[in-house]
Amino acid sequence: MGWFNRLQQGINTETKDKKEIKEGLWYKCPQCKKIVTTEEQKENLGVCECGYHERITTEEYFNLLFDDSKYTELFGNIKSGDPLHFTDRKKYTDRIEQAIKSTNLHDAITAATGKIDGRGVVIDCMNFEFIGGSMGSVVGEKIARSVDYCIKNGFPLVIMSRSGGARMMEGAFSLMQMAKTSAKLTQLSDAKLPYISVMLNPTTGGVSASFAMLGDINMAEPGALIGFAGPRVIREFTGKDLPEGFQSSEFLLEHGFLDYIVQRKELRSTLARLIKMMM
Repeated sequence: MGWFNRLQQGINTETKDKKEIKEGLWYKCPQCKKIVTTEEQKENLGVCECGYHERITTEEYFNLLFDDSKYTELFGNIKSGDPLHFTDRKKYTDRIEQAIKSTNLHDAITAATGKIDGRGVVIDCMNFEFIGGSMGSVVGEKIARSVDYCIKNGFPLVIMSRSGGARMMEGAFSLMQMAKTSAKLTQLSDAKLPYISVMLNPTTGGVSASFAMLGDINMAEPGALIGFAGPRVIREFTGKDLPEGFQSSEFLLEHGFLDYIVQRKELRSTLARLIKMMM
């Protein structure tokens, strides 16, 4: 009743002259709950001082990794078909068009070429905001063409994975991409060209069971969820508690599934060093 008493006493608590805080001006870390300005968070590349790595866009990764933020997108006009004429709550074709409109992306992966420390390289980065980064035929095709491009030009390949897994709307066509990408990476290996896999949060499902784990070097950002099925699914299926930190990048490093955990700010220098060493 405090508001009623103030009203009866003629006390006005309205703050007409108070400056309005614009929506999106502040960022709150999900891990440590610290609040900073979105500008500061962006300057820190989406990394909180507690070490939490927030998702950033593919464009931000490309600007971070390529020399002078200069790169050329490859195979940009490839779009998903609808081989199964799939419909759930809406048509698959409508879902694709909605995703393209809302993200300004053509599919769940973007391929680009440029230089890292003066050396030519191809980077394929998955777009989690596009239907959960799900792997469909376009993802497999872009990776396959990226391998061909690398072989033709003598470039190393970097794939940055973040995905919920295979795209169910494409059924077996999606699952076929696991074998397709694995076979193409064998061709890259036969050509004596390096493949570096960078796993971001999350990397799960068919992506983790195929190209994400096939790198000559497998690395990940801190705190990334990496695994085939998620912890909740495994817990419900087995009926058992899971180890602390299960399926985190730190857990995988401890158990020998990763070669490196790399802070985002050190990712470019680490890739430059590895490419120089391997080429």
